[in-house]
Amino acid sequence: MPVRGRLVYRLYLGLWAGLDLLYPPYCGGCERRGKRWCESCQNETHIISPPICNRCGHPEDVQGICINCASTPPIFTGLRSWAEYEGSLRNAIIRLKYYRDISLGDVLSRYLTECVINIGWKVNMVVPVPLGVARLTERGYNQAALLAMPLALSTEIQYKPNVLKRIIETRTQVGLTFEQRKVNVEGAFIADAHQVANKRILLVDDVATSGATLDACASALLIVGATDVYGLTLARAL
Repeated sequence: MPVRGRLVYRLYLGLWAGLDLLYPPYCGGCERRGKRWCESCQNETHIISPPICNRCGHPEDVQGICINCASTPPIFTGLRSWAEYEGSLRNAIIRLKYYRDISLGDVLSRYLTECVINIGWKVNMVVPVPLGVARLTERGYNQAALLAMPLALSTEIQYKPNVLKRIIETRTQVGLTFEQRKVNVEGAFIADAHQVANKRILLVDDVATSGATLDACASALLIVGATDVYGLTLARAL
């Protein structure tokens, strides 16, 4: 990473370290005092590792392409998730998403940085999956952006949070079937052709379930000229 990129990221880390000294944190997974994410919660987290589907990243019995991707290939180029959406990680994501514990975006994004380095995708733009205006106004922040921004800083990949917009206020995906999820987000996003044309884009979100939201985002980006769209999430609901 060039000197300027290292400096910006170190300043970012220094800011959070200073806040931790002033306001000692509680673990997002178990609420023990002392760290935002403790060793105990890290040790109980089920990291997703091969064998997985080469396309959607879902854990499989053997490495290759899963039945779903073989029969209905996703629009995105590839999808990977760091760990399973359960236990302490699930608790931490809920705190990040609904309880304004925005400091978890920093500490948990470091695992996404490791994923990007290990996977080796040749991307040149990081984009968070956007919220709709109403939900963003209600929540006050986009949890995907809290993960995507430090990831972009740490890897010095261009960060563009506004090139993708949600133009339809979709209902929550929770509780919907696979087909209902696809219909729910169909046509929900629009991308800025001028900024994304010929870019290899990394979409970042907190949790992947069916991949329908990431697929809808990828469709909006590819239709205006992006060359490849990869998805990376902190967790995968299995």
